[in-house]
Amino acid sequence: MKKIVIDAREFSTSTGRYVRQLLANLQGVDTDLSHRYIVLLKPKDMDRWQPTSKRFTKVACPYKEFTFAEQFGLLIQLLRLRPDLVHFPMVQQPVLYRGSVVTSMLDLTTLRFRNPAKNRLHFRIKQMVYGWVNYIVAHKSRQILTISEYTKDDIARHLRINSRKIHVTYLAGDSLHDAPIPVDGLEDTHFIMYVGRPQPHKNLDRLIEAYSILKQSMPELHLVLAGRQDVLFRRYEREVARLGIPDLHFTGHVSDGQLRWLYEHTAAYVFPSLSEGFGLPGLEAMAHGAPVASSSAASLPEVYGDAAAYFDPRDVDDMAKVIKNILSKPELRHKLATAGPRQAKKYSWERMAEQTLSLYKRALGEY
Repeated sequence: MKKIVIDAREFSTSTGRYVRQLLANLQGVDTDLSHRYIVLLKPKDMDRWQPTSKRFTKVACPYKEFTFAEQFGLLIQLLRLRPDLVHFPMVQQPVLYRGSVVTSMLDLTTLRFRNPAKNRLHFRIKQMVYGWVNYIVAHKSRQILTISEYTKDDIARHLRINSRKIHVTYLAGDSLHDAPIPVDGLEDTHFIMYVGRPQPHKNLDRLIEAYSILKQSMPELHLVLAGRQDVLFRRYEREVARLGIPDLHFTGHVSDGQLRWLYEHTAAYVFPSLSEGFGLPGLEAMAHGAPVASSSAASLPEVYGDAAAYFDPRDVDDMAKVIKNILSKPELRHKLATAGPRQAKKYSWERMAEQTLSLYKRALGEY
């Protein structure tokens, strides 16, 4: 009997989709009766996930990420559980744990960009500690999972480890099944959109600047920025108001039905990011037939292939030009809208779970 622990403390966070899909699909693909799974969840998430397989059980784990409690409390909890293998779907974990570990490292963005909403000195110290944790974890893990070839090469180079230890398990873009719900104030508008977090690497300041350029020749155009309102989004709102940029909508959080409606009605989904491990939002937009204008940075050309039109994310004029081409050339819009769903179908959460299971078996010495 092999006991496998999966750290699912990120289950309900914005980055938790990977964990949720792994758990949902792993229960179907692992038919080995000798495998038993223990899923660690924060107490608040214990009622949010119910296993469908009797070989999966859940255990409360009250230790918050990036804390001393995690380093020592979770360490003790793991020692008591005595697992044959632990999968940490995020880098954060007890660095002193020396059991068999598989770690998912999704990207190195946090090591490269500062959060302006945080105290500069405090954030820099945390960034240095996080960098040290990444290095230790990369070297002590039996296997490392990542989500693109770009990130695999980046991890190997930056953390100085053999790339043969790193394995790519692509994510997948979900189709939203809720009925589409129009977003108030946008029903009869011609708009482009972005959805996601407003962190600095997302490059929204240049997107807003590119929109201002487009607005000069396309006065009917609107820009929609969707995502949970936080300190950074409120900063953008104040700056937009100060500059007097018209027809720019900050929607706040949108439901799945509203997001589906946005994808299905947008003239273009724009993804201006400077750094991405995979780029799920653009792939999700493609699944709904939205033409995608994407940054040419990092993993995005690898993931989107020929189904997006690319621009230099640091060149505002180039960004505006590529978006304008999509908006003004029906044949290009049709090409992207047709290619997008085909590209999205190349990726599968079930395949990701199968590949992950294969790496579990390798780490357990089963083949």
